[in-house]
Amino acid sequence: MAEAPARRDLRPAERPRPQRLLHGLLRRLPLIGTLVGLGLGVWLVTTNDLAAIGAAFGRIGVAGLAAIVGVRAVIVLLCGLAWASVLAGIPPSGRTRTAAESAEPPVETGAFVILRFVREGVNVLLPVASVGGEVVGGRLLTFWGVAGSLAAASLLADMLIQVATQVAFTGLGAALLWRLPGEAAAALAWWTTQAAAVAVAAVAAFFALQTLGAARGLERRLAGLGRRFLRSATPEGAKPEGGAASILSVQEALDAVWARGRRGRIAQSVALHAVAWGLGAAEIWIVLACIGVEVSLTEVLVLESLSQAIKSAAFAVPSGLGVQEGGFVVVGALFGLDAGTAIALSLAKRVPDVVLGLPSLIVWQILEAKRTQVLAPR
Repeated sequence: MAEAPARRDLRPAERPRPQRLLHGLLRRLPLIGTLVGLGLGVWLVTTNDLAAIGAAFGRIGVAGLAAIVGVRAVIVLLCGLAWASVLAGIPPSGRTRTAAESAEPPVETGAFVILRFVREGVNVLLPVASVGGEVVGGRLLTFWGVAGSLAAASLLADMLIQVATQVAFTGLGAALLWRLPGEAAAALAWWTTQAAAVAVAAVAAFFALQTLGAARGLERRLAGLGRRFLRSATPEGAKPEGGAASILSVQEALDAVWARGRRGRIAQSVALHAVAWGLGAAEIWIVLACIGVEVSLTEVLVLESLSQAIKSAAFAVPSGLGVQEGGFVVVGALFGLDAGTAIALSLAKRVPDVVLGLPSLIVWQILEAKRTQVLAPR
């Protein structure tokens, strides 16, 4: 029987017009989201009392802003450690260790922490969708000798764990919200519960895709991307170690990550992400305490969990511009926060984005420029 001809990917100009329009829209989605978010943010600020916003923000002070920057740094550090746990004990090549490979050095934890800051900086400061930092982080991880498929698998697993713990955190916020009096709180709790239920189903489907072999159907489309990914990450004049034959598929790498013997590592990653989500509430408490607003633990947990859920739902808007501010205004109103204070709170939470994000972008460019000299941190 004659072998079927290989499937040829159509060039952009050869695709049907609806497909070209959809492709163009997807490419421009981050830019559209940025413009929409900026418009919403400007509208929120200009339609409220600018003096009240400025006064509330001014009461936070340098010490308060420095404190929330410190808390955010700890949060990103914990997320970096969680990412490192996903790959802990797996050789960078992804292959099972043999006697000949027992000396293969693991990637230092410091590399994951550095790249987690880079991921965060890209996501909050550049006009890309909220997964742009993950693409950059995966590419940079290959500079430490990690196979491209294993880097991609680690990101898929890390994103799944991060989203799953956020859904749990949102569920906690919804449970606390149900205990508050008033129709507004009940209505918001109902919508939050419904959204959390949908998110649970999505997380379960994402987990099944990674662990039940369903990802094998994506191999054809990922193969071309993976080859470009590896070529761009491999120093000039060098070849991927072991040749193409030794490179794991993405599904094989996922199988290695989710292996039964690694449940302890996965549980550690889950715990670190859960603590990181909880620490976000500390930022809100610090800001409101500096402004002079007394809040309970229940209130800061609800504010943080629901605002993060709203921001994540608008993933197409880079850094949730405008969306985060609107979320604080809506949720904060349940606890008597005026719009000026809520917007000042949101703006204060954006300070760490800039203070930590700008150096991270510089580190990214340094790594790109010196990729042939990158060594695992000691």
